[in-house]
Amino acid sequence: MNIKKRKREQQEASISFLDVISCGFGAIVLLLIIAKVGDPSAVEEIESNIVESIEQYQRALFTVRGETREIDKRLKSRREQLSELNERIARLKEKLASVSKQSAELAQSQSEEKQNLQLVMQVLTEEMQRLLGPDFQQSNDLVGGIPADSDYIIFVIDTSGSMQSSAWSKVQTEMLNILDVYPEVKGLQIMNDMGQFMFNQSNSEWIPDSPEMRDLIIDKLSSWAPFSNSSPVEGIENAIKTFYQPERKISIYTLGDDFQGRSIRKVVKVIDSLNIATNNEERLVRIHAIGFPVHLRPGISPNRSAIRFAALMRELSYSNGGTFIGLNSLD
Repeated sequence: MNIKKRKREQQEASISFLDVISCGFGAIVLLLIIAKVGDPSAVEEIESNIVESIEQYQRALFTVRGETREIDKRLKSRREQLSELNERIARLKEKLASVSKQSAELAQSQSEEKQNLQLVMQVLTEEMQRLLGPDFQQSNDLVGGIPADSDYIIFVIDTSGSMQSSAWSKVQTEMLNILDVYPEVKGLQIMNDMGQFMFNQSNSEWIPDSPEMRDLIIDKLSSWAPFSNSSPVEGIENAIKTFYQPERKISIYTLGDDFQGRSIRKVVKVIDSLNIATNNEERLVRIHAIGFPVHLRPGISPNRSAIRFAALMRELSYSNGGTFIGLNSLD
């Protein structure tokens, strides 16, 4: 009994010692794990690198945050602009819808007016046929008393000193009025009463008609002042000889204030020999004239040369299918 008891006591003592040793070893291992191991300088370098990396990441983060705020501002501005554009588009769509509606209403109104006009024209035509007979034909188109049936227009302008000083602005106005009678022609030409051309480079050719060319003619007329002998004979002769061709409807417009020639009858004969009548008894060209009252003033005896011009142009116009218009005023 004593032997067994002694063995049990030794065994218990051995186990306790092992426990102590194990705990001590574990404590040493734990201390080694917790404690800094290695070269202190290496550890400091690692710590420094870690801190520097952290600072770089922080700076990058701040930069990204700043860029994000800037992008947010731009995005907000773009959204506001987009909102304004959408509002403008909406307003324009409303205006477009209103204009489209007005256009449709106007088109419908014009269509109704056109139908009414056609009906009136039909009734008027029937009434004219009843009154004048079915074989009646109007001989020409008159606008302000001037036949406007020509495809080519020639101006023969008196560029004398009296016209330049007293009637030149009125000449430009009357030229515009004449051109308005012809919305579009196949050719134009301008010369003075001596037969000198305004555009020397086209002195034997027709000038193409266009709004720009008409503006250029009126503009150049303001400073165009070639020598003149106050007689339209040379200009009319040059116009007929240079530009007449069969099948061309040509009108000559003579603008002047007086005639310094010796014989009206001689001028009429010369023009008659050039501007002969065709088989249908029409002249080769029409000759119109506009007289400017430069020498005809209230309270002053009429100038002899002005009276001669009126007599000459009245005769030429009457004989050559044209019209003579004497202006009452230069205003």
